[in-house]
Amino acid sequence: MTSAAKPGLIERVARSRFIVPYIVGFALFMQMLDSTVIAMALPDMARSLNADPVRLNIAITSYLLSVSVFIPVSGWVADRFGARNVFVAAIVLFTVSSVFCGLAGSLGELVAARLAQGVAGAMMVPVGRIVMLRSVSKADLMQATTYLTLPALLGPVLGPPVGGFITTFGSWRWIFLMNVPVGVIGVVLALTFIRNTREDGVPPLDVRGFVLTGVALACLVLGFETLGHGAISWQFSTLVLLVGLVCALLYVHHARRTLHPVVDFGLMRIRTFRASIVGGNLCRFDVGAAPFLMALLLQVVMGMSPFAAGMITFTGATGAIMAKILITPVFRRFGFRLVLTANAVMVALTIVACAALTPLTPQSVIMIVLFVGGMFRSLQLTGVNALVYADIPPERMSSANTLSSMLQQVAFSMGVSIAALAIQASMAARGAATISIVDIRAGFIVLALLAAASTISFLRLPPRAGEEVSRGRTGAMEASVSDGHA
Repeated sequence: MTSAAKPGLIERVARSRFIVPYIVGFALFMQMLDSTVIAMALPDMARSLNADPVRLNIAITSYLLSVSVFIPVSGWVADRFGARNVFVAAIVLFTVSSVFCGLAGSLGELVAARLAQGVAGAMMVPVGRIVMLRSVSKADLMQATTYLTLPALLGPVLGPPVGGFITTFGSWRWIFLMNVPVGVIGVVLALTFIRNTREDGVPPLDVRGFVLTGVALACLVLGFETLGHGAISWQFSTLVLLVGLVCALLYVHHARRTLHPVVDFGLMRIRTFRASIVGGNLCRFDVGAAPFLMALLLQVVMGMSPFAAGMITFTGATGAIMAKILITPVFRRFGFRLVLTANAVMVALTIVACAALTPLTPQSVIMIVLFVGGMFRSLQLTGVNALVYADIPPERMSSANTLSSMLQQVAFSMGVSIAALAIQASMAARGAATISIVDIRAGFIVLALLAAASTISFLRLPPRAGEEVSRGRTGAMEASVSDGHA
């Protein structure tokens, strides 16, 4: 009885259209949480490893650089060795390297383990997305995308309270060691429910393109990160950014002369893809920068502890979760163009509302503002993450995912830099040496203007853009019946 029931259960679960997106979202959440929690633990880690807290920032930077270098090749690796094989191997490497991070006895050991974690992260999330794209139809893409967007929103919000709790009541080493059971569960689920797919006739790796894109992306991310956090002089950050731009231009020139470039910028000619990348990234600036600005507002201006501030910002994650039940019906009823355009304005208004918060604002009002902001942000990111693949043919899915992942990585780094530069400009204009609420408001306002500017990209979409995705399974079935009668 038991042996017969177990395969039956697995078979029923496997038939679920969304089991694969759940698994991929599971891995994405592990990576996003790990990336944000570590920032809260840096002082405690510095004391434990006898290192300067400023120098310990290299533990974050090394991870980001490693991810940046290897993201461009993720699509080719998935096509060459099989998406599931690479996804599982990435989870294993991420888990094992997490153990070494938790056991590190020196800064050098920690950085080496973080570099390995970065390689795993560069493969785990983009390749996981490829697994999802090959597992669901375009009619189910909107619903499946919600399971990938939520972890990206929840990670930065949950990171501060989780990191504060662990470092306050335990050891920073548990930040990494808690990945072990999550990784084991992820591997078991992936091997059980995901089919291994690989492309036939995969061309040789574009080695020169891989080097140029890796250097370009690493320099851009490093430049924006150091510029935003002020860890290094602005002259050095600017130089690194210039090197990144030069390598990017060299790659564009190289790609035009190469039959199979590692990153296909020709995808930007597809209207829905271009709107999702340009407009979507203008909204993504807020994802990385909002937690940074809220931490300054709640902790520096309002004097809250990191844990207390994290518990308040958690309401944004609650809003993102609640929006999940509205996403599919809203896009099915109104379509991508109208929803993304109108919602971009709402995202901008919720950011302006954050700028209006003061130390006298009741905590209940702050939580309502963050809750509503989380809902609109979740709706927007789910929409652009689904639209980006709406008109991509199956044989170009890997290339589209690689390019999208690259540009998202840059956007997340740029968000904090833009907010930090706005704060610095406001302080300079006031002639002040210490940050105040006026400076934080400047950061919020700049982010709001950028989110509002994304409407230009979405207004250029055709009225029925991405209709097969937005209408979902019901709409696809209706179209099929209509075609049959014709």
